[in-house]
Amino acid sequence: MGARTADSAFAPLDTEISLDQLDRDPYPIYRRLRAQSPVLRVQSANRTLLTKAADTKYVKDHPEIFSSDDPNTPMQRAFNAHTLMRKDGEEHLRERMAMAPAFNPRVIKGEWMPAYSDIADEYLDRLPKGEVVDLHKLLSGPYAARGLAVLLGIPEATDEEMQRWSQILIDGSGNFGWRPEPFEHSDQANAEMNALFDRVSVAHRANPNSSALSVMVNSDDPIPESQIYANIKIAIGGGINEPRDALSTILYGLLTNPDQLEEVKRTDNWSGAFEEGVRWVAPIQASSRLVKEDTEIRGYVIPKGDTVMTIQASSNRDEEIYGDGEFYDVYREKKPHQAFGNGPHFCQGTHVARRAIADIMLPKLFERFPNMDLPDPSVVEWRGFGFRGPINLPVRLA
Repeated sequence: MGARTADSAFAPLDTEISLDQLDRDPYPIYRRLRAQSPVLRVQSANRTLLTKAADTKYVKDHPEIFSSDDPNTPMQRAFNAHTLMRKDGEEHLRERMAMAPAFNPRVIKGEWMPAYSDIADEYLDRLPKGEVVDLHKLLSGPYAARGLAVLLGIPEATDEEMQRWSQILIDGSGNFGWRPEPFEHSDQANAEMNALFDRVSVAHRANPNSSALSVMVNSDDPIPESQIYANIKIAIGGGINEPRDALSTILYGLLTNPDQLEEVKRTDNWSGAFEEGVRWVAPIQASSRLVKEDTEIRGYVIPKGDTVMTIQASSNRDEEIYGDGEFYDVYREKKPHQAFGNGPHFCQGTHVARRAIADIMLPKLFERFPNMDLPDPSVVEWRGFGFRGPINLPVRLA
């Protein structure tokens, strides 16, 4: 990896892999690419896919070469804003730090975790014991939505609105085919969110608190309002699906490996179950970076202006790091994973997600329903190229 040499060649071009294949079942494709074509231009995605852990980490660790400011991504169109996810350096840091007080460890421990605990109790009380229910729909999604609404300072938004906005923003950001319909939906969602933010900002200015929206609008040196709103939208777009999909993925992993589940319960090792779940199926599967100068990866030219896509989903199963990485195994040898990114764009909500799931929801759920099971794992469907997780989880509560 590094500067281009005179005899370097461009990476091979694939015209067969489709976005639908990557949405439905990408892991066999990634396994093949790691072995045969770890640097591959994929026509359908209009990206150079990087599937080895060393390469994905290298890209994220070198923002001076691989910029987040990729003009070819549909994210800016979907959010109607140039978001901090597509910024580098001081500009990115200023916007990231604008929300930082809401993610202070003291605030997380003293305010958000008690709130999440109360929400968990309330939502668990709603579940009918002895029945088969879709926990993804009835618990994972609503729990993530309600906690995030409180943390962001928009508790007026319903769980249904939060989840709908999140999915619309995700669909728009992943609309690499630039179809008009996802953007029509995102335009409407942006209008709804802007109207809500306008209303609640007035209350936050009158009564400052620790929520993300409040700390941003009350800052001594605030970022522009348009970027405050964009920051909240980024948190909605990623901050629901990540903990939602992580929780459902972990439950699937534990319920399909009862020996591991019993050991996790015996040792209270919910944090291990969490880390293995997000390694196994990374909620954020892929990230784009714009190449700022001619460079080289594994002997292939990556020209200035190209867009590379780091596939965290693949790097988290790289055979050079993980033995039997295709399987969920809480008790495998611990190695660092890239599920939450690395470098300047490391996920800001990581610690909230870890604690909300591993410290709160998982132990409460299995205390309430110690004998719950997954009657038919084959009916669980998985979807997603950029973001991935189960879209259903029919569990018997007992």
